[in-house]
Amino acid sequence: MNSAVTTLPDSLEPGKIPAHVAIIMDGNGRWAQQRGLPRQQGHMAGVKSVRKITEAACRIGIRYLTLYAFSTENWGRPKEEVSALMALLVSCLHDEMPLFMDNGIRLRVIGQSDVFLPEVRSALDAALEKTAGNTRMDLVLALSYSSRWELVEAIKSIAREAKSGRLDPEFVDASVVNRFLATSFMPDPDLLIRTSGECRISNFLLWQMAYSELYFSPVLWPDFTEDMFYAAISDFQKRDRRFGKVSSSNQSK
Repeated sequence: MNSAVTTLPDSLEPGKIPAHVAIIMDGNGRWAQQRGLPRQQGHMAGVKSVRKITEAACRIGIRYLTLYAFSTENWGRPKEEVSALMALLVSCLHDEMPLFMDNGIRLRVIGQSDVFLPEVRSALDAALEKTAGNTRMDLVLALSYSSRWELVEAIKSIAREAKSGRLDPEFVDASVVNRFLATSFMPDPDLLIRTSGECRISNFLLWQMAYSELYFSPVLWPDFTEDMFYAAISDFQKRDRRFGKVSSSNQSK
């Protein structure tokens, strides 16, 4: 169902909704530890927040929502935690399919997909195929992703094109680099949200976030609510986005 009506809470202004929001979903492990629970319980609680925020983003008309779900560095976590995360991913792809289809959400993935076990890759492929016709919002999962990996792969591809004679190095500019990135199908993020109080980018969309607005919340991801998400959007709407230029208000003086 791709024709759902966009609805805005009173705190948000129509016409100023960001097209692309990226989120670093941080704090699942600490949330569990604070409650004396295994870290896996924190990840399960985090899934509930993914569902709530995905629905909220779709409801207010965000076109692209990118979630940093699993970094290349996360492979270094304890084996049992990684296995639990992969099992959780597979189950979520199945359980959340009604949410995707009812709301017109297309699932996309950026990252090193070839490193996943066959059962994970199969579940991802099935979800990508089933949601491919949905057009209301793209939910982009960054899985086994790091920005440095992405940039290295883009540089390799550009070098191969130049070596073959299909690309003149003198004409390589930002638009050419964008074309070789994993995110080439969508615009750069307007807003990055990071939860848990950490104030860093953590190797996420480094090229793409050159002019993104940054919003850091002290709340751990499993406790991050729709109202908190709307507060981040409202804060974004108050920013003066100059992209390195003079603001329009100063130009008029």
